[in-house]
Amino acid sequence: MDIFKPVYTEQNDCQDCYKCIRECQLKAIKVINNAAQILHEDCIYCGNCTLVCPVHAKKVRNDLTRVKSLLKRNNKVIVSLAPSYMSEFPNLKDEQLVAAIKELGFAHVSETALGAELVSQKVNGFLKEKQSGIYISSACPSVVEMICKHFPQYKDNITPFLSPLLTHCKMLKQEYGEDCKIVFIGPCIAKKSESDAFGDLLEASLSFKDLAEWFDEEGLEADMFYESGTEPSFVPRRAGKGSLYPIDGGMIAGIKENASTTDAVFMTFSGISSINDVLKDLNYYRKPGLLFLELLACEGGCVNGPGTRKNYSRALKRLEIIKRSEEEVVEYQADFSILRDFDNIDVAHKPEHPETKIKEALNMIGKYSDKDEINCGGCGYNSCREFAKAYLEDKSEPNMCVSYMRKIAHDKSTALLGKIPSGVLIVNEDLKVVEANQSFARIMGEEMEQLFDTIPGLKDADLKKIAPFYKLFSSVLSTGEDSLERDFRLGNKMLHLSLFTIQRNKIVGAILRDMSQPFIQQEEVINRAKAVNQKNLETVQKIAYLLGENASETEDMLNSIVEFYTLAEEKN
Repeated sequence: MDIFKPVYTEQNDCQDCYKCIRECQLKAIKVINNAAQILHEDCIYCGNCTLVCPVHAKKVRNDLTRVKSLLKRNNKVIVSLAPSYMSEFPNLKDEQLVAAIKELGFAHVSETALGAELVSQKVNGFLKEKQSGIYISSACPSVVEMICKHFPQYKDNITPFLSPLLTHCKMLKQEYGEDCKIVFIGPCIAKKSESDAFGDLLEASLSFKDLAEWFDEEGLEADMFYESGTEPSFVPRRAGKGSLYPIDGGMIAGIKENASTTDAVFMTFSGISSINDVLKDLNYYRKPGLLFLELLACEGGCVNGPGTRKNYSRALKRLEIIKRSEEEVVEYQADFSILRDFDNIDVAHKPEHPETKIKEALNMIGKYSDKDEINCGGCGYNSCREFAKAYLEDKSEPNMCVSYMRKIAHDKSTALLGKIPSGVLIVNEDLKVVEANQSFARIMGEEMEQLFDTIPGLKDADLKKIAPFYKLFSSVLSTGEDSLERDFRLGNKMLHLSLFTIQRNKIVGAILRDMSQPFIQQEEVINRAKAVNQKNLETVQKIAYLLGENASETEDMLNSIVEFYTLAEEKN
């Protein structure tokens, strides 16, 4: 089921606004029955849609219940804490945060940054062995998913190592035994996909938001805690340069710290849009030597991930990370491999569509020429052609096209107005005609019909110049009345005007009927007879009520008089 995926849609909450489609750079969302759904074969779990959804219909899978259950069953559960904790809890000392987390039931707390340091060592050694080529960091799971699914031609360019988190999990299992269970806490949603794919290493993933809510639920105030004893806060030791990984350029700093890979060109990019731009043109790179790309899905790095509370600026977050990373690096001698391939991630299916099919899809939404393709983006796609392709792939629906739906609505209203025998007139606050039908022009006379032929719908005509009853419209516009009924004579015609408010003080509509028409006369006589009859009935009911009330009072008075005299006679 969808709810078991790292990100999913609560369909009952979805308001069909297409904002998630607009914001998703990879268009990993489709609309079915007016509700947006995640395309998991395309999704890279960056979590951006969960941040931009205005009604919070995009949800992140909550693994908190699972972790609580794990703690009840196992007393060797260790937290792998993302280095961006420093920017998420800047007012807490390490000892306080660790003590509060252990109070929840965890055996130990360790820094994910330790795994990052080992990855930096391995990547540095890997690059030393290479003479040339383009290589991309495997640190960000969203980027790895993006390349494997959407840019598979660069799959072999990813450095063949586990992510810092999975590397850290291997380190902890070597240190504390294979039977220990590891839970990640950090800013990243994509780590949930890592726990799904590597369940033997990582049990579950929680966000910083989850941790903060858990503290509140348990009534824990972390700033009241202090770690006791001589055991250091983090096990097995504190991290150094690995703490820089959450900011863009942090991994590069760690690699350069380890050894001299000076012949390589290092570049860093963050944000899906920037990465998309880099990858689409990467095949044009022809420079000799090594190029290493550190790519992070979240703009500004992990410190700006979807699992953070975003309580202060990126600049301050970066500062917290940089200050903390000044610890000395202790090189870790690993006797286990962190090599991996990426064959577990399938390529996203992207069918090719013949031009004839694209044209057919465009025609279906009223796009018959290039001029009709306005590319407004209202549907969430960047162009009408992109929308048409999505339709052919069963990802979109015709009613997502704003201009198409507007045209349908206009055509329906025009057809309806044309069939109504009564005159219809809609006027704005400036007494300019918004819309009028042919019947209105016919009722108003020959000159108006000629004007209607020249200006269809009398669009923007000045009501003061074409209708003697414009003051009635002015009155309704100024007072905001819901409705107003008036009879008046125009030449030899007796007309009935029904005004009604469409937008208070902004737009007023009216229905004009020629009372001299036989069918109108008959209808009006019946309606007015019904109205008179109803009024008479209400009057009779009021009279009956008053008479009944009066009779009752008289009866009560007479009974009291009789009772008075009866008592008087008994006394005599």
